[in-house]
Amino acid sequence: MPAAQKRTRSRMLRNRRDWQSLAYILALPLLVAYLWRHPYLSLLNGLLYGVLLFLTLGTGVIHHNHAHLRMWNKRWLNRLTDFWLTLLQGHPAFVFYPAHNGNHHRYRHGPLDVARTYRFGGDTNHLLGYLLHPLQATVVLYPLIWRWLIRMQRRHAGVLNYFLRQYLAVGLLWMLLGWLDWHKFLLLVLLPQLHGLHWLLATNYLQHAHADGGSPVDFARNFEGLVNQLLFNIGFHTAHHHHPRAHWTQLPGLHQRYRHLLHPQLNPGPLLPYMFRTFILSLLWPRRSSRSLMSPGKKNAN
Repeated sequence: MPAAQKRTRSRMLRNRRDWQSLAYILALPLLVAYLWRHPYLSLLNGLLYGVLLFLTLGTGVIHHNHAHLRMWNKRWLNRLTDFWLTLLQGHPAFVFYPAHNGNHHRYRHGPLDVARTYRFGGDTNHLLGYLLHPLQATVVLYPLIWRWLIRMQRRHAGVLNYFLRQYLAVGLLWMLLGWLDWHKFLLLVLLPQLHGLHWLLATNYLQHAHADGGSPVDFARNFEGLVNQLLFNIGFHTAHHHHPRAHWTQLPGLHQRYRHLLHPQLNPGPLLPYMFRTFILSLLWPRRSSRSLMSPGKKNAN
């Protein structure tokens, strides 16, 4: 066995850069604990609360990455991470398998993708569609998740029990924190978890609204800039779809393979300026509005 392969197998983490992931998911509960103990109205606490909300975004991306490529070389550490992410996010870690890996990555925003953005009220890309998409996606994804759990019950009862224990863990944590102080629980735990869940689902709208769900390359939008340094290269979405098992550190290089193949509209630059142009500026200047890449025939077929 080559020495490099031996060193890779001897490490617990698959990739050393995942220390950044660990820093995020360890910092989040520590920050909650600090604000729980020091519930003062101050500029510092306001800034820390903003950091807390940002970390909920990072945790969602880490969950996404962990579902595609397990973070550890040890099974027990991966299972421990599953439960840790479950508690941090307020929803079971397993939901990524049926809702994301088995649905979204399989159908790539095409007509069989149950949460495709053009399913809800037409092919849109505006502020109202962005705000509503997480709610709309939840309505169609949870029946998919429950059907998947029923199949698990018939085929792999032990796996089903493992998944149900994740629901139990969330319920017990919520009851405990709510019993200790329900005001702090709502402000420091539940509201940030809902914020993270909103962004987790709304990202689908950012990355796919007005993209062509029938194209082999133009089905996703890519973002460049600071979002990738802070959020594990989440902006390089086309490359991720084509290489779902690639570690997030590989995505910048893979992105260069596809960038020149995409419609220019799908390489809009940094995320926040794109959101400002598309969701705010377009309200004042309609010519700034997004244009769909899907043909009328494809829209009518879906």
